[in-house]
Amino acid sequence: MPKAKRARIQDVAEKAGVSMMTVSRVLNQDSKVSDKTRQKVMQFVKELNYRPNVSARRLASTKSFFIGLLYDNPSASYVSQFLLGSLKRCRASGYHLVVDEADEDVNVTLASVKDLIDITQVDGMILLPPVCDMPEVVATLQEANIPFVRIAPDSNLNASPYICLDDYQASFEATENLIKQGHTKIGHIIGHPNQGASRLRYQGYLDALRSNQITVPPEYIEQGFFTYKSGLTAANKILSLQDKPTAVFASNDDMAAATIAAAHMQNITVPEQLSVVGFDDTQLATTVWPCISTVRQPIQEMAELAIELITSGKYDDLSRADSRDFRHVLDFKIIDRESSQKTKE
Repeated sequence: MPKAKRARIQDVAEKAGVSMMTVSRVLNQDSKVSDKTRQKVMQFVKELNYRPNVSARRLASTKSFFIGLLYDNPSASYVSQFLLGSLKRCRASGYHLVVDEADEDVNVTLASVKDLIDITQVDGMILLPPVCDMPEVVATLQEANIPFVRIAPDSNLNASPYICLDDYQASFEATENLIKQGHTKIGHIIGHPNQGASRLRYQGYLDALRSNQITVPPEYIEQGFFTYKSGLTAANKILSLQDKPTAVFASNDDMAAATIAAAHMQNITVPEQLSVVGFDDTQLATTVWPCISTVRQPIQEMAELAIELITSGKYDDLSRADSRDFRHVLDFKIIDRESSQKTKE
């Protein structure tokens, strides 16, 4: 069977009834093209499955059509979901994603960033937590005048556009949801101390208890690091207490899944004897049994928006951008599943 002929830019132009130059301008996101023309061209780009030649586009433009993503997150579920959203949006926008992992040695990380700038010539960067709060990385990108978007930063919020959700309010409502189910003995596993979200989620948990006049014993709270292993260690300590909590709110799904495993090992039934709630709503939340009640963080939507902010050109010159437009807050949702239920107390 003969191989299907690959669509050319001429084919798109002919179908859309425009010139090849117009198609090129649409693909290069030229702001001078009208929305009506842009929509018409993109319709036939999708119908014909046209994939522009990156080398040719780079020759015809000052852009490289590469976007860098730097991460150092211990939760593989979170990173995977963010990558999927980024790749989806890059594919739709005609860009390519270059992914690199940060190193414990800041000098190694800075070398990676400089390679992305000098060799790959990225058009922009996305920084996941906790890399987003590394002042050396931020300063390097600013000096090179590279647009960058940060995800859930905890410091220097005027440095760049950033995307987040209200971690404090989400944790407050997740904890209050357990209280409404009748729980007064609620434990908490704190997230990694190098991420601002951990502090906000912990504070939301504490304030929900205080606003309901509930005192929490200090032994109900353990430090985690957003990993399954750390969650297992923390949960085993909490569930080994003589006066056990009836619910545990973990700062992410990995640690919530570990809490369920720890409960199984100690012959504690979930949710009959222990309700468990996580955070993020990654794929893991519906992979384990019982499925995890959690806070749905729109991870893929955050990723897609990050790509959109970079490719829009709005923040190409951060020194001239209005920092009042930097904050982009997305909605969260409390998801009730089988890992939590009303207490019988």
